[in-house]
Amino acid sequence: MTYRSRTDIISEILEAANGGITQTKIMYKALLNYAQMKQYLMVLTHNGLLSYELETRTFKTTEKGLRFLYTYNQMYDMIKAT
Repeated sequence: MTYRSRTDIISEILEAANGGITQTKIMYKALLNYAQMKQYLMVLTHNGLLSYELETRTFKTTEKGLRFLYTYNQMYDMIKAT
């Protein structure tokens, strides 16, 4: 397994949460343990990249999170091209 940066993990979480997803599914899709997942979800919701819907108990990527993903993917493509 290769090393993933904090930014890589954040992008995986935001990709997974696009459209709404539960904590457990985020944990499995981003390959995180419970403690890591809780830490990342707290930081991402605090910074406005994820929102939590209490009625459905799901996380969803916000507009700010989608802009982050767009920028991240552009930078990844530029680095990959060189």
